[in-house]
Amino acid sequence: MKKYRCIVCGWVYDEYLGTSKEESELGQKWENIPEDWVCPDCGASKSEFEIVKI
Repeated sequence: MKKYRCIVCGWVYDEYLGTSKEESELGQKWENIPEDWVCPDCGASKSEFEIVKI
C-alpha cells in the first residue's frame, strides 16, 4: 500500500491506516478517497498531496 504526503504541512496519508480520525477510511486506496476530501491537519485539497517514494 502507498503513502501520500501533504505538500503544505507534511501530514502523511497511509492507505493501510487511513486517517486516525475516520475509522471508515481504514484500508482506503487513495483513488477511492473523495475528491472533496481535505488534509485533516491543514485543510489542503487532495491535489496538494504527492506520493511518498521509498
